[in-house]
Order: sequence, then C-alpha cells, then structure tokens
Amino acid sequence: MKKFITAIATVTAAALAVTPVMAATDLTVFNSKSEIQTQFEEEAPVYSEAAGVNMEVAMSNDPVITHMGTRYASNNPYVLSMVDAKDIYSLTPEHGIDLADTKAAADTDYAIEIDGKVAALPFCIEARGIMYNKTAIEDITGEEFNPADYATLDAFKELLDKLVDGGMDAPVAIMKEDWSLAAHYLAQWVEEQEDPEAYVEQLVAGEGDIINNEKFNSLMDTFDVLMEYNYAKDAAVNADRNKSEDMLAWGDVAFMFGGNWDWSLIVQSESDSEMGMMPVPQNTDDGTNEKLVGGGSKYFFIDSSVSEEQQQAAKDFLDWMATDPDGQDFVSNTCALVSPYKSNTLDVSDPLSVSVKAFADAGNLINNYNFFPDDHITKCGATMQKYLGGEIDREELANELTEYWKGAAVIEH
Repeated sequence: MKKFITAIATVTAAALAVTPVMAATDLTVFNSKSEIQTQFEEEAPVYSEAAGVNMEVAMSNDPVITHMGTRYASNNPYVLSMVDAKDIYSLTPEHGIDLADTKAAADTDYAIEIDGKVAALPFCIEARGIMYNKTAIEDITGEEFNPADYATLDAFKELLDKLVDGGMDAPVAIMKEDWSLAAHYLAQWVEEQEDPEAYVEQLVAGEGDIINNEKFNSLMDTFDVLMEYNYAKDAAVNADRNKSEDMLAWGDVAFMFGGNWDWSLIVQSESDSEMGMMPVPQNTDDGTNEKLVGGGSKYFFIDSSVSEEQQQAAKDFLDWMATDPDGQDFVSNTCALVSPYKSNTLDVSDPLSVSVKAFADAGNLINNYNFFPDDHITKCGATMQKYLGGEIDREELANELTEYWKGAAVIEH
C-alpha cells in the first residue's frame, strides 16, 4: 500500500473566501490523476485551513480496483475518491452515496447516474486527438496552418511530406505506453461505431467482425501513416514519453496523438510554440474526422460507510470545486483543465485545453466508451505494442483482438 501524502494546514482561513464548516474532520481523498498530484498536495493545506477540515490526498501506482480493494479489505475507505468512469460502475453500487443534493450535480451535464441516483461527479473534461505544433508547421511550410484543412488522411499525409521536404526528418512522435495505445487510440475504433454497445456485445459473443470493420481499418490506416513518419520508428516500443513531449514542444516533431492532459509535461519544456489539438485525420465522410473523442473525466464518489460529517465535508469540497471562485480557479488555472461545470466561465489556461473546450462547446466530441474490461489496457496495449514494433501485421492484430474480446468481462452498467 502506498504511503499517504498528508497536507497540514499552514495558512489562515481569514485570508480565504471559504467559510469553515466543521472542526477536526478527516477528509481523505484518493487521486488517480497522477499528473496533478502536486497541485492537489499544494491545495490541500489551503483548503484544510479554510474549510476547517484535515484534508489528506493520496495516490497509488497500483490499478485503481486493486488499490481500492485493499482499502476496503482493511476497512479503511477514502471519504472521497476520484477514479475513472468504469470504476464508478464497479464501486459505487456498493460503496457510493447519492450526490443529487449537491450544487455541483445541478451544475453539470456530465454526472454519472446509476439506478436513478447521481453516483459520481466529474473533475474535468478531457479529450483525445492529434496534438500539433502550429509554430513549427508554419515555420517550415511558410503557410498558415488550419487543422481543419487536414481532416482527411490524404491531406494530412501531403502535409507530412511537405514537412519532410522542408527539413523535418520525421514529423511524428508516437507514445508507446499501453494506456495510450489501447485505452486511447485503439478505443476510438469502438467509440466511432454507430452503436458501440451493440458492437461490443457482438465482439464478446464472438460474432463481431474486426478485420473488415470500416472504423477499425480507417483508424489503422492513419496509425500506419503515423508509424511511417515516427521519429523513433526503428525502436518504436522504446520511445521515451518525456523526450517525445519535449520534441513536440520545441518543434522537432509536428504531431503526436494524445490528450489535453499531456500539457502537464509539455509545459515543462518552457517552449513558446503555439500548439493545439485536432481530430485524428481519416478518409471518412461521416464527420468523425471533425471531432475529438472525450467528455467528463475522472469522477468523484463519496463513500457510504464514513460518517455523515465526513460525507458532508466531501460534498462541500465538490461544491467548492464546481461553484466557488477559488475552486474554479483550482481546476481551470492551477490544474489547467477544462471544467465540466456550467458556472465556471474562466478561460482555460493551456492551448490543448483551449482546443478541447472549443470542440466541447460546439458539441463536437465523440463520447468515451467507459466499459472496457479491466485488463483491456494491459492485454490490448501489449498487442498494439507488438503492432507498433512490427512484430505482427494488421490481420494478426485483428485476430488477437478478436480472441481477446470473446467472452471478455465488460464493466456492468
């Protein structure tokens, strides 16, 4: 079990707008979003003093279900937990309370409801697509870069060739991590189906066709192009994420598949390049190449076994995060994320999230499919890594995925 990171209040409540609600209340919080752990650690003492609670923020590198199972087995649950949507469906029917009476629940369209109850509330909106370095592209081409002009794979490949001709040896970086390859890129093949639920049911029953599926082949056509122009294609499965993010920031490469969460690493390069996100280019005519994939991300639930005082303290934190100016500032500026709450009208502070917010506001997000089996990332990620490394071809990839999905245990919902 990982050690708690405990924050001790060091500032005075008088300097803050939050009204103390109780004294000596333990508000243990589990954070599964590792890239903002530092921000949570720094915010915890400020919020603790202002709200009159003892806020402890913990994280773990273990799988969420494994870590949470350990906590429940030791009869030591967190008061407030931030997990993925699929975990909400596994955990809250037994361990969660109804959050319908919170201000936050009334302020968002991204809450998760189960059996007529508000089981969880989102922390942010996140989306996936192709990140780009606009400055680098324009410096080489001498032309204004408008991502919408490169929605098709044919147009995108022409741009890649132009960048190569202009001196950028390899314009693409690909993350080799299993979560990026499986949970993010490969997942889009399911999410783009006309009826993802029905398609998954076919896959589980062993009746779904992968190798002839239009969406599968469209996305893999694009992935093949990304592989062709990958700066690390000779050792693709050894590519270092931090190096790739830095290369994108400085314009050594122009494109990389990812999401607005990547800004937490990109910003460390201190580059002043203009950046953004665009949909995955595809030769399709159904509009999917005009949308990012995303929605509410990282959901909070409150444990049903803790005291009423602790439950109320957790509800107060959620309302603070959603509707209080300081809480809104924490999400939008400190964490540099897109808020899923309507009352938060703050401008987003990072360029990737600016793109995500624009697509979200325009209704141009393909919904996440939140019910992949728990082992989908590790098993399908490993299969995608073999494809990335040239060990298997597309037919073999499809065959391995077909075998994986037969009888797979999707998350009940």
